Amino acid sequence: MTWWMIILALYLLIVNLVGFALMGIDKQKAKWGVWRIPEKKLFLPALLGGTIGSICGMRFFRHKTKHWYFWYGLPALLVAQLILVAVIWYCYHNIF
Repeated sequence: MTWWMIILALYLLIVNLVGFALMGIDKQKAKWGVWRIPEKKLFLPALLGGTIGSICGMRFFRHKTKHWYFWYGLPALLVAQLILVAVIWYCYHNIF
């Protein structure tokens, strides 16, 4: 593995852990009836590559499962990210 692959793997691990944790934190805040994390901020880690962590957090904590934009939006975002990775991978291997 090259250095950039290690950095990318660490980045993806961190952003997925953040997405998972934010779902758990917001669920606890909802139970306690205190200030909540805005939904835009819950989507941010997913947009930055932490979609799997956000989906796992959503299902593990049973949080935001009744909101269609989370239920359908996060898996759609994951599919789009996987397609983007496949296109980049294909283009990279055809260039070199």
